[in-house]
Amino acid sequence: MNDPQTEKIRSLPLTARGDPPSGFGNRKGTVFDMTLVILAAGMGSRYGGMKQIDPIGPGGEFIIDYSCFDAARAGFDRVVFVIKRENLEAFRSTVGARVEKYIKTEFVFQDMNDLPEGYEVPEGRKKPWGTAHALLAARNTVDDCFAVINADDFYGRETFAIMAEHLRAAEARSCRTPGGRYDCCMVGFRLGNTLTENGTVSRGICHVEDGRLTDVTERAAIRRSADGSCAEYEENGVWTPLPLDAVASMNCFGLTPSVFGYISAGFAEFLSDLPDPMKSEYYLPFALDRLAKNGIIDIAVERTPAKWYGVTYAADKEPVKASIRALIAAGEYPEPLAL
Repeated sequence: MNDPQTEKIRSLPLTARGDPPSGFGNRKGTVFDMTLVILAAGMGSRYGGMKQIDPIGPGGEFIIDYSCFDAARAGFDRVVFVIKRENLEAFRSTVGARVEKYIKTEFVFQDMNDLPEGYEVPEGRKKPWGTAHALLAARNTVDDCFAVINADDFYGRETFAIMAEHLRAAEARSCRTPGGRYDCCMVGFRLGNTLTENGTVSRGICHVEDGRLTDVTERAAIRRSADGSCAEYEENGVWTPLPLDAVASMNCFGLTPSVFGYISAGFAEFLSDLPDPMKSEYYLPFALDRLAKNGIIDIAVERTPAKWYGVTYAADKEPVKASIRALIAAGEYPEPLAL
């Protein structure tokens, strides 16, 4: 059964629901455009610093540099960074100055006070509102088909090529499925390709039927088993096996701007019933999963063969740097990184 909030949104005129303006997906009016939205406002508590702008490439590049490079060569023409306002100069003078040479670059700000009318930040809260709220910071900037990713995850060249192919196909279908839902996608990773040897990770484990995402189960503590034969997650002190071939969400979604209105409405409902006023977050996978279950969007699951690299912990940094050097040596990336 659809929830009351969804029914309320369905009853609105199309423009009020967040549907794109005429000509969306075609800013220049001549070719199909794609935007990459990078969520870079997180706090990185496990890592112990602002890992989004911690150099990992031989020329001082950040993980974000490689994402922008891979997106540009896959056909994306613009990148929008979602950051904290106080970090603007740190981003603009580094990765911004580098990537703006080959792709249009913009910055928007995640603001804790950017709340629906009638809501206020709970007294004492310092934690950002989560990835779905971060994406809403781009709602007045993005008017074409777009991909959204994390700033601190290395997704690999194949992932952006797969995403671009889906977005182009969706545009050809006017971003609608045959059933009338908004045509979205998630590029999922093999779980075994997303683990670190330095501790547990949090992953969304995806349930897929007929190539479509039907459910996402968040597991807060996943590690490789001692014998390496599987992964395992901890819950209430008990470790339960997970197959290494399970599909893991790394927050790599392809979306239409039509989703902004729905995510915004969902955020208001989230705020009305906060389990923990200091720590509860509005996660993007949760928000999209809900829209899919209510028949508003359809999320095709595209699987990437790429290996994920990331710096969940400080001890991950040197292995990631070594992996980047190996990719450069194999000819996957130029040095210096430039198109």
